Amino acid sequence: MLFGRPAHRSINLALQGGGAHGAFTWGVLDALLEDGRTAFDGISGTSAGAMNAVVMAHGLLHGGRDGARAALRTFWTAVAASMPAELTVTSGDGKRVSLAPMVRLLLQWTHYFSPTQINPFDLNPLRDIVAAQIDFERLRAASPVKLFIAATHANSGKLRLFRETEVSADVMLASACLPTVHRAVEIDGEPYWDGGYCANPAVFPLFYDCDSSDIVLVLLSPLKHAETPHTAQDIHTRVLEIAFNATFLREMRMFAHLRERIGRSRWLLGALERRAMRTHFHVIEAEDVIAELSAETKLAANLGFFAMLAELGRTRARAWLQAHHEQLGRRSTVDLGALFY
Repeated sequence: MLFGRPAHRSINLALQGGGAHGAFTWGVLDALLEDGRTAFDGISGTSAGAMNAVVMAHGLLHGGRDGARAALRTFWTAVAASMPAELTVTSGDGKRVSLAPMVRLLLQWTHYFSPTQINPFDLNPLRDIVAAQIDFERLRAASPVKLFIAATHANSGKLRLFRETEVSADVMLASACLPTVHRAVEIDGEPYWDGGYCANPAVFPLFYDCDSSDIVLVLLSPLKHAETPHTAQDIHTRVLEIAFNATFLREMRMFAHLRERIGRSRWLLGALERRAMRTHFHVIEAEDVIAELSAETKLAANLGFFAMLAELGRTRARAWLQAHHEQLGRRSTVDLGALFY
């Protein structure tokens, strides 16, 4: 258009991991795609966030926005169908889900037995799902968005970001590989674990390698808990959450600190500083609801549970669009200092 602001704003997406809670992100993406006023430049994803990122890119490539919505719906439906219904327990009102006692027992065994012992055939239903649904060869050749898929190199602890030209079933599985449940995923002879240990998700590639000035963080991990854990299991769970969030929180504090320092500076700004001041951050989350879910629900592949989280994601995304879409390209809609300091 010749006058005014463009009708479509391009955004970057940073998608956290969180197992089954990633169905919330499915709902967020569905609402953004349905709304149609935003285009997508880059997507950074870890674990469930990586699944959503790659499935969305595949859907956009094959069928535009409607194709992406259909691909996400097909993927999460298939994930739910991959787990027998008797492995989860749903409350009478259908609002709560938990793991069956036998699944809880199996998870306890992961503290004492290796994945090779518990799962000697290295079975992983996700491999069959992504291999059946995603045309990796075509996606590598013509992805409609930049992709940054995080995995952790198991022998060094270093972050590895796989780009859209490298994406494969192994890359997706590596990004979501919990080392107590699955064997390390080998790619080019190197072993990888869940990307959450190094980046949940990585935000810096959206800053350095993308053109869009807007970064939308879709968060699944609560930034603050109301209570301190006391039982051994709760303490173990909290320690794992802290480990998964540490790098992300440090990275976001760096952005907040950088913008604050630049804002106080009287010196002429270089290219990096100008880029930092032009970058706008936004958050879509449901901390009030997700914080109330038990950690075990991250493993609850249950269609009713997925549908509840997806509807919550759609609701939160629509509210965010209504409140903040006009601020895209103009300003941040979240105070990074208040959120991450």
